[in-house]
Amino acid sequence: MNEQELLADCLRRLNRSGVTYYLTGSMASNYWGIPRTTHDLDFVVQLPMSAVPRIVKEFSGDFYIEEVAVRAAYKPPHQFNAIDTRSALKVDFWLPKPEPFDREILKRRVQATLFGEPAWIATAEDVILHKLIWNRISPSDRQLGDAAGIVAVQADALDKNYLKRWAQELKLDSELERLLSGEIKPKQT
Repeated sequence: MNEQELLADCLRRLNRSGVTYYLTGSMASNYWGIPRTTHDLDFVVQLPMSAVPRIVKEFSGDFYIEEVAVRAAYKPPHQFNAIDTRSALKVDFWLPKPEPFDREILKRRVQATLFGEPAWIATAEDVILHKLIWNRISPSDRQLGDAAGIVAVQADALDKNYLKRWAQELKLDSELERLLSGEIKPKQT
């Protein structure tokens, strides 16, 4: 099973589960920007405690997932994962933080079709900002390259006012300015 097949499979399972979710991370930056290979998938899921058994059931069988780990996600770092036993690829699930930016991303998510499956995905602007946040936590040319790839592909379609407003709020002004000015370039593939 390759990454695209795994993504389609996960989308089917999430859609059946009825939980609110969106795709983020490198697969979301691949959608909006310049694609690259990745070895995991990232989803943000709104997961009320009552939905834990549903998620575990949906991902049981072809995935290694532990209910105790899912329940532990209600405490920092608010994350659990499922390992696809067919490919050994990892799917990371993050619970949204109660912070304004996290609530905004969830509110702004958009519907798309990915590999034939309906999907909810973070907007291009929110993926850029999220990549800049992750770069601050763990500096990486990959995060900056992904963000630059989105800027290169989306260009004038981006809501620059939204980006600047949240960059200021998140104290990412200088990183965003370097990105929008072209100082940070997409990685050449």
